Amino acid sequence: MEKAISGAVIRRLPKYLRYLIALHEQGVERISSQKLSDITGFTASQIRQDLNHFGGFGQQGYGYNVESLREQITRIIGLHQEHHVAIAGAGHLGVALANSDLFKENHLHLEALFDVNEAMIGKTIAGAPVLSVDAMEKTIAEKQIDILTITTPRRVAQSVADRAVEAGVSGIWNYAQTDLHLPHGVVLENVYLNESLYSLIYYMGNWKDYKGFETGSGAVLQ
Repeated sequence: MEKAISGAVIRRLPKYLRYLIALHEQGVERISSQKLSDITGFTASQIRQDLNHFGGFGQQGYGYNVESLREQITRIIGLHQEHHVAIAGAGHLGVALANSDLFKENHLHLEALFDVNEAMIGKTIAGAPVLSVDAMEKTIAEKQIDILTITTPRRVAQSVADRAVEAGVSGIWNYAQTDLHLPHGVVLENVYLNESLYSLIYYMGNWKDYKGFETGSGAVLQ
């Protein structure tokens, strides 16, 4: 049986990709693991070990081809595949996510937003229609939506997730600030904005505990 790759490694891949995209945009063609370490805050050894889980990609004495490594990590994550997305909740957060470049830049197709607010239903946001939540199951099936972003009030988030999973969604991106319980085979990614804010405030008052650079969150591209 193939050994599972640790969650810590998987969590670092998007960070590598973010820096590689920036390097590519700056015209950088190649980079050493040490220079990548200086930028990301991860050790050169850690970077090499992480990438070796997927085949390596570097050349001794040359380092990494920035564009090639960017493409490889894009494929490892799965961003080269077509995904169809919907948003449950057309409030301020849902609309902000729809209008951002997040989905478009990652080749994710925003198919619809769902809401119970009659004033929102029938509108078009970022090229996608706002539909009644009653149409969610039918739309998920017809549009082959595999990712549902939930920005609803927390009290209805579980029922929305249950309905979406029953309709065929295989990934839930949850902003509802509540824990969801999903069946085996459905991937759940929680975004707890309040926890991130609380951490920020804590570290502002406790600098001695802050390890931002060491975790790759405080590095700056030159």
